[in-house]
Amino acid sequence: MEEVEKTSPRKPQRANVRSVRKLTSQQSYSSTEWNQWKSLTFHVSCSLENIASSSSTIKRDNFTARLFDIHKQVLKEGIAQTVFLGLNRSDYMFQHNADGSSALKQIEINTISASFGGLASRTPAVHRHVLNVLSKTKEAAKILSNNPSKGLAMGIAKAWELYGSANALVLLVAQEKERNIFDQRAIENELLARNIHVIRRRFEDISEKGSLDQDRKLFMDGQEVAVVYFRDGYIPSQYSLQNWEARLLLERSRAVKCPDIATQLAGTKKVQQELSRVGVLEVLLPDQPEAVARLRATFAGLYSLDMGEEGDQAIAEAIAAPSHFVLKPQREGGGNNLYGEEMVQALERLKDSEERASYILMEKIEPEPFENCLLRPGSPARVVRCISELGIFGVYVRQGKTLVVNKHVGHLLRTKAIEHADGGVAAGVAVLDNPYPV
Repeated sequence: MEEVEKTSPRKPQRANVRSVRKLTSQQSYSSTEWNQWKSLTFHVSCSLENIASSSSTIKRDNFTARLFDIHKQVLKEGIAQTVFLGLNRSDYMFQHNADGSSALKQIEINTISASFGGLASRTPAVHRHVLNVLSKTKEAAKILSNNPSKGLAMGIAKAWELYGSANALVLLVAQEKERNIFDQRAIENELLARNIHVIRRRFEDISEKGSLDQDRKLFMDGQEVAVVYFRDGYIPSQYSLQNWEARLLLERSRAVKCPDIATQLAGTKKVQQELSRVGVLEVLLPDQPEAVARLRATFAGLYSLDMGEEGDQAIAEAIAAPSHFVLKPQREGGGNNLYGEEMVQALERLKDSEERASYILMEKIEPEPFENCLLRPGSPARVVRCISELGIFGVYVRQGKTLVVNKHVGHLLRTKAIEHADGGVAAGVAVLDNPYPV
């Protein structure tokens, strides 16, 4: 993929993302800002019972309920895991306001199988090469360095080290037919360079050949596992009864899960919506009013659809002005959100049903479109009006209550034509991109 700003058709074109210009000129976001999100995710996972136990989403969404049941079962038995690892990606768009200003607004935080860290590590070289071919060496030098795969592997390596067994390995839980394998291999190769062995197994393999000893150490094919890295297990279709049994086995183990099931639940849409309620951040981040204010400034409007007056009002407003809202289910993986007339039809169907509690409404973020050229294999290059989405990769590692690592490790930029309301790279809608600082 190559993304350039449209200029004269006879002149070399330059890589450009206008939304990043807005960020650099109008808002300041330091590493502390991104790190606060990772810290918040950990606090949420530790306080999950207080946030989610009374949630109607737990009662109405079978998949979320099943995850929460495993979480409660592990709590009852006692958590064997002492080291906690988060490899997250927080996604944002730049809201374009009527006065011409822009504001960074969070779309979601991905706490399980946050993808494209490997491929995003390689796109800067692609854009530098294209610019150098066009004799734009100064512009090529300005392409930001970006290596999320190295940073994500660093987090896994630190968790592996703290686990404390030199012969233990990393277990990557993979899908049977993985389309995004090269993204994953980039992280595997970084670990291999650190002399950390990685094996890839399906849930079915874990069910058949995984086991726990009396200390709840996890073994796979007779080898001790230090870290379990999930690149599967985030949507209902990925779970058979056998797979649910395998997930429970993993959660009961002493191995470091990335993520543990509480952290996976902390990334659900319902928890995101609950965090936006007045007073919730203040409880999770006591005596940190500046952090609370800065985090809250990134929230778009988030609305519960629980049964009652609040949910009724949110539904009525969305039906009356559908272009201002997005309907989100408790699902990961992209392509699940509903917009426009499709959203209205869903809300009309759901408004008198308790099933509506398994969704949230979100204010639709409206970035400023820009013209660029999108390239895809097998398709002609075309200049279209686009919008971009910025993802920030983050790593945290905790040993007990001690924070060992908390840092952002790179970024992901995805660009798509404005004609597409939903869908990402895997769906063939968005393309991988790079910010171009000006």
